[in-house]
Amino acid sequence: MTPLSNAWTLTPDMLSEAVALRHELHRFPEVSGAEHETAKRMAARMRALGAEVIEGLGGMGIAALFGAGPKTLMIRAELDALPILEATGPDYRSEHEGVGHLCGHDGHMATLFAVASALSQRAPECRVALLFQPAEEIGAGARLVLADPAFDAIRPDLAISLHNLPKRPLGAVALKEGPVACASRGLRIRLTGQTSHAARPENGRSPGLTLAQLIPALGALSRDLPTEDPGFRLCTVTHARLGVPSFGISPGEAELQITLRTLFNSEMAALEAEARALIETTAAGFAPEITLHDAFSHSVNAPEATALLERACTGLPRAEGAIPMRPSEDFGLFGTKIPAAMLFLGSGEDQPELHNPDFDFPDGLIPVGAEIFLRAIQAFASDGRQGT
Repeated sequence: MTPLSNAWTLTPDMLSEAVALRHELHRFPEVSGAEHETAKRMAARMRALGAEVIEGLGGMGIAALFGAGPKTLMIRAELDALPILEATGPDYRSEHEGVGHLCGHDGHMATLFAVASALSQRAPECRVALLFQPAEEIGAGARLVLADPAFDAIRPDLAISLHNLPKRPLGAVALKEGPVACASRGLRIRLTGQTSHAARPENGRSPGLTLAQLIPALGALSRDLPTEDPGFRLCTVTHARLGVPSFGISPGEAELQITLRTLFNSEMAALEAEARALIETTAAGFAPEITLHDAFSHSVNAPEATALLERACTGLPRAEGAIPMRPSEDFGLFGTKIPAAMLFLGSGEDQPELHNPDFDFPDGLIPVGAEIFLRAIQAFASDGRQGT
């Protein structure tokens, strides 16, 4: 990639430190809501670079402030990892059993560290807030940060972020105005019957048949449409459990988890209502208890934030047809309050998929993302000087 022209230079030492930080973060991942040490690491690094640091945003969130001016650009990365066992991998593989940075949030944080390293050498001619957000993977972090009174001290005028995108050429940009990631939410369904001896199942009430009926019936709520079609909807069974693992007990309870997915928030309410009605009807004899989890807003790129990123990505190769993506991103919730946009960077055509046990963020993407963000900061500051 031809280096982007901006007001800062990312030196080899800066990039080496960013890579070393990513490897350190990768070794010590923490799941959503428990990012204590990760937050401490990032706060200490930001202070060492001269940033004004706000801690405890939405729980574990960190904001690092650089520069000054009447307008503020917020750039966001995520703190949390996933409860997935990492496959045997690099020397810096996870030391926390069953937890891994298998979505690339370690790389996103390292990218913002590289940005902060550059800003520490030369203050931006605007105010920049680097947000390290907690609990993205469960759809709670953005909501908690926005609800925190301390966020008022940041008051961004514009917000941008990036996410890596496997199966696309390394460094290729996917960016457009409009929807870029789906809305989603999880429903947990609990069915209660009555156990009995396995030799006398007729003496109990097993929800097994009802569970077997619900799984295909809920799946049938999906519509086989392209993701970019406003009518797209997907209902995915993510977990099912019947009774306890015993040969002597006819089961008396069951649990089912499903994830609902639509392109827009406006379609989600209808899909959830249909799913709830189907559950209530099919499982009426088992007192179905339905609870809501991991609710993500859709992500829609605003025109002004998208335009800023377009300027920052001038001359870079493009990954066409990559967005909107089916996965959800709780950065979208910021877009309901602030003009916001997310860009996607190809992380390699041979890269394992996100959330796969062998996923590992490519170090070569750190300078690409950092250069884009630095160029966006320069353009944002220039707009502020011109009063636009």
